[in-house]
Amino acid sequence: MARASGTRADEIHARLRADILGGVLAPGEKLAFGQLQARYDASTGVLREVLPRLVERGLAVSEAQLGFRVVPVSVPDLLELTETRVFVESEALRQSIAHGDVEWESAVLAARHTLARTAAVDADGRVAEAWLSAHGNFHGALLRACPNGRLVRIAESLRDVSEVYRCWSVRSAESEKRDVDAEHGRIAAAAVERDVDRAVDELRRHIESTTALLIAGVDA
Repeated sequence: MARASGTRADEIHARLRADILGGVLAPGEKLAFGQLQARYDASTGVLREVLPRLVERGLAVSEAQLGFRVVPVSVPDLLELTETRVFVESEALRQSIAHGDVEWESAVLAARHTLARTAAVDADGRVAEAWLSAHGNFHGALLRACPNGRLVRIAESLRDVSEVYRCWSVRSAESEKRDVDAEHGRIAAAAVERDVDRAVDELRRHIESTTALLIAGVDA
């Protein structure tokens, strides 16, 4: 019975995470138990397990007497997030390149190929769930050989929150011209060629470009 409950919680967690990352649940939106129960056909017990997990991943916040909300977005927070993510993910990438083997190289190239073949925007103009998954898999593959598991988990959590901002940036600056696929290609190429400094620099540019694009859209 406990296993079935855990499986159900994992399913609801995955659906909520996808809806937050995809912009279906907007930044700052209240996560009311009644609405979530109806929308996801989830029990109160399952939601009590799932919502704190979203908080741990940085995708939701818990407020005393007010309950849970989707993590809010702001330019100051985005700047802090960007600085922290560059610092953490760059170190994880350095370690991953140093320890990665041929299988790691193959995984990076395969994940990059899948990402390049996945449509970024769905029919409704939102960031496509399949692209978000492929994007996460690509960045995850880059760091997979890093021996410091805690560092990788922190990087993954920061990247999850970054995806919330990515959805915001697509909507607010959709007219901007940016070749994200080429950016991913340069990161992957530098990584498998073991050019650590170039790989880290390309990763930094990639992360900071999203931030600059978003802020330009907000200020426009």
